[in-house]
Amino acid sequence: MLGEVLDLFKPSLLHRVFDGTCGGGGHAHALLSQHDEIVHYIANDQDLEALSRAKERLAPFGPKVEFRHSNFSCVPDGPFDGVLLDIGVSSFHVDNPERGFSFMKEGPLDMRMDTTQSLTAADIVNGWDVISLEKVFVEFGGERHAKRAARAIVRARSKKRFVTTHDLSKVIEEVIPRRGKIHGATRIFQALRIAVNRELEVLEESIEKYAHRLSEGGRFVIITFHSGEDRVVKQAFRRLVATEKEFMLVHKKPLVPSRKEYMKNRRSRSAKLRCIERKRG
Repeated sequence: MLGEVLDLFKPSLLHRVFDGTCGGGGHAHALLSQHDEIVHYIANDQDLEALSRAKERLAPFGPKVEFRHSNFSCVPDGPFDGVLLDIGVSSFHVDNPERGFSFMKEGPLDMRMDTTQSLTAADIVNGWDVISLEKVFVEFGGERHAKRAARAIVRARSKKRFVTTHDLSKVIEEVIPRRGKIHGATRIFQALRIAVNRELEVLEESIEKYAHRLSEGGRFVIITFHSGEDRVVKQAFRRLVATEKEFMLVHKKPLVPSRKEYMKNRRSRSAKLRCIERKRG
């Protein structure tokens, strides 16, 4: 949703920007190109590979870009005229089998966005009890066959430890049928990724902190790809607007991808964008 992000920030003078999930630097490059007035752009990401690609792409902008390796929950000092968070897994993660995010390609059962952290998806499926697994699959995946999947995993690991993505997807396929075009392992893998990276917890902890780092007239944009993430953002933004008069919603309803973008990138179909602004004066 690059066009929507640029439109939301277009009316603003962006002197200082925090990009908490810069990835390969796509949004950063576009914003820096559009806003010559930027003097300090913090390009932050917890993925070292992503930061390496971003450094190469953003090299033409020189010292105005500061690169940081950390989770976006590590909130830097403000104020910022713009804050951007693009939550969730990127195409780079999904398409790289060595990262273990997809059941479509065999790779290690990893799913860490920050490869310096210790917890992996393999640790969860091989070590967590059946109740904890079921809870993860329900809360983070919305999987109605969560209990069936959790029990199948515990039975299978008693015979052989899960090592690869295919080890897990084969077990899930046996107990969760395909629903049309949706593979039975889709929601299980999504839930494990969210659990490994503490995505919802980190998001919930961070929103209010970043809102209070905004300068007057500053805008905070968040893109989500999962209903649980969007719910966290919606509730946090509404709470800020209701309890603190200095904030306002830029749009009452989330922006969604245009049909043109959806046809170009099918993975964008679940994206939702919300924006809050700190009022002037």
